[in-house]
Amino acid sequence: MKLKTSIQLIALLCGLLISSVVYSKKKNPKPNVIIILADDLGYEDLGYQGSKRVKTPFIDRLAEQGMRFTDGHVSASVCSPSRAGLMTGRYQQRFGHEGNCPPDPHGTDVNEKMIGQAMQEQGYKTACFGKWHLGNMEEHYPTNRGFDEFWGLREGSRSYWYNENKNDSPGSHKGIEHNGKQVKFDGHLTDKIGDQTVRFIESNKKNPFFIYLSFTAPHGPLESKPEDMEAIGTDDNYLGLIYGMDRNIGKVINTLEKNKLLENTIIWFLSDNGGIGPTYSNYPLGGLKGFKFEGGHRVPFILYWKDHVPAGQTYDEMVISLDIYATSVAAAGGSLEQPLPLDGVNILPYINGEKAGVPHEQLYWRKLDCAAMRDGFWKLIRVDNYGFALYNLENDIAETKDLSHAMPEKVVELTHKLEKWEEDKVDPLWQEGDAVKYMRLMYHKECIRIGKNPGNSYLKKVKDDFNKNNPKKKKKK
Repeated sequence: MKLKTSIQLIALLCGLLISSVVYSKKKNPKPNVIIILADDLGYEDLGYQGSKRVKTPFIDRLAEQGMRFTDGHVSASVCSPSRAGLMTGRYQQRFGHEGNCPPDPHGTDVNEKMIGQAMQEQGYKTACFGKWHLGNMEEHYPTNRGFDEFWGLREGSRSYWYNENKNDSPGSHKGIEHNGKQVKFDGHLTDKIGDQTVRFIESNKKNPFFIYLSFTAPHGPLESKPEDMEAIGTDDNYLGLIYGMDRNIGKVINTLEKNKLLENTIIWFLSDNGGIGPTYSNYPLGGLKGFKFEGGHRVPFILYWKDHVPAGQTYDEMVISLDIYATSVAAAGGSLEQPLPLDGVNILPYINGEKAGVPHEQLYWRKLDCAAMRDGFWKLIRVDNYGFALYNLENDIAETKDLSHAMPEKVVELTHKLEKWEEDKVDPLWQEGDAVKYMRLMYHKECIRIGKNPGNSYLKKVKDDFNKNNPKKKKKK
């Protein structure tokens, strides 16, 4: 009798244990994760950032219900290396991905584990929709780098409209592909990227999913839908592209809500670099895309996760896009101990007050002949064949007053830290053209000299001067 009672008791306990595990899994399922990346978005050009020119209600909602990072950065001021850092959680200088637009056969080192691969290991269905720009070869293709599905373009930019005689010609890396097969599309590209994302969510709503939603907007060519410009009362295509992107982010949020998924979905929003173009605004920052001033790499940066991230608050310490990998994988239950150590960190304990200190004491940037670093509010810029600039961002966020001559000892201190950081980085695997190199040099020199952005007209003049002094040789017939 005692034996029978003991067996019944053990069975009861086992049943309770199994029920507890099942209940726990239902109560605390793995969070879905979505990274929303804008392309060449100006720092001010969102409603929550203070813009009066454009309406972005859905991005504003993420900011209001999530956390805003006022000192959030990407690891490069141009598209491709910035994305390489985002996808690997490591400074891209560790594997030679410094230059923009990797020429064939180059791309992000295949020995680097990408975030999609890390999320697959945690049982996630993964997808990339939109711009890739991390190599055109098959070994670099998204479905070979951790994504179960890809719908988008391999290259960096293209028209927002289908054109089989241009971007969509057979074999073009600017053409839209679905898992390796070039496809036609109707309507505006931003809408199609949004529609594909909605479809994937609907098809995978019963399983944890990871989506890299990589818009081409508002990168040029500036081709907004007329309806989007009309909706915000403007004839500015750049602003129309931003509104259209926000509208499609709204479709994604509404789909999550409809399926009761929003509360358990982590959503990141940021831009791949600072703004550029005829009508962008990076206010109150100095500089723009492609350069080492804050306007090149400090970007709008949001994290939403209901009940896990303080809602409606700002975080003023430095964070960087490299942290997205570590934070997302940790939230998914994965280990951050990897064969190739991450440079990004899990920021959740910092923003929730569970861990003292700051995520990063220093941040670093280097692209070929220019480099920069942040040490708290101190900013050092190094330009080959020119010298250094030093700024105190605590009272000079726009980087208007170079202090390098007044504080040479600070320049030496920060230079030592920058050079120490560079010790285990590798040489760039490809370079950029002489015209781009010349423009970088002249822009940095002029901006440091006059203490402000010299403007688009100056960049055009520099480009015209270079072309005049370096005429292209005519090809022999």
